[in-house]
Amino acid sequence: MNRESMNETEELVKRIAEGIQEKKGRDIVVADLTDTDNTVCKYFVICEGNTPTQVAAIADSVSDYVRINANAKPTAVEGLRNARWVAMDYGDVLVHIFVPEDRAFYNLENLWADARLNMIPNLD
Repeated sequence: MNRESMNETEELVKRIAEGIQEKKGRDIVVADLTDTDNTVCKYFVICEGNTPTQVAAIADSVSDYVRINANAKPTAVEGLRNARWVAMDYGDVLVHIFVPEDRAFYNLENLWADARLNMIPNLD
């Protein structure tokens, strides 16, 4: 990945995190997979909302915020029907928004043992 596209991807991750924080998404973790072989993306952004309603609101916020501030749209969004785990595909970045019990069950942060994890502090 060249330096320019890396900067764009890092900017996208930053904008996604801001979109999450806009709706009080919590416990944001960015899993950096750039040094891991055979991955489907370069970053996972993982967070949670307290209820399915908040999870859906966070997904809407990320979509709107990233479209306005980074001129990017997800190529796919899955899980809005039940809104317990919403996955958003931005190519090099996959966003996972969970309700707390599903996040604990799937434990994505530990799925990629080689990933560098960056915790983004909650705003409150």
